[in-house]
Parts: sequence; structure tokens; C-alpha cells
Amino acid sequence: MSISATKVRFDEHTMWVDLSDGRTLGVPLAWFPRLLNASPAAREKVELSRVGLHWEDLDEDISIAGLIAGRGDMTGQTEHAA
Repeated sequence: MSISATKVRFDEHTMWVDLSDGRTLGVPLAWFPRLLNASPAAREKVELSRVGLHWEDLDEDISIAGLIAGRGDMTGQTEHAA
């Protein structure tokens, strides 16, 4: 994927991610419990990479592809066979 994050910011309930293609995604913090429960200072320690967002202190990684697809935190979720 050639789309990457250029900036990340937060308000009380939302993470805003500016993308290299000019779009801005607003993602509910409720999708990512580690970010929701983190302090504002901890949220600001985000590292931007070519493929996603990383918070070392929070052990959180979020892919840009996942955000665009509308996926939240997949930790602990399992697939159920039919």
C-alpha cells in the first residue's frame, strides 16, 4: 500500500489520522482500548511508519490498511469456524 500516515492527533473520543493521499480518517478511540485508556502524553508518542502507527510504551500497532478497511483492535479476537 502506498498510502501512509502523515499526522496523528486526538480529541476526547477520536483519533484523527491524516493520510498522504489527502484524506483524514476519524477513528473512535473505543476501537483501541490501549489508546482509549492511555494518557494524552502517551498517545502523543506515536511513531509513523510507511505502513502504520506504533506506540512503543503502549505496545500498540495499527496498520493504515486496517484503518482504511474500518478494522479496530483485533487483539484477543478469534475466528469461529462454522
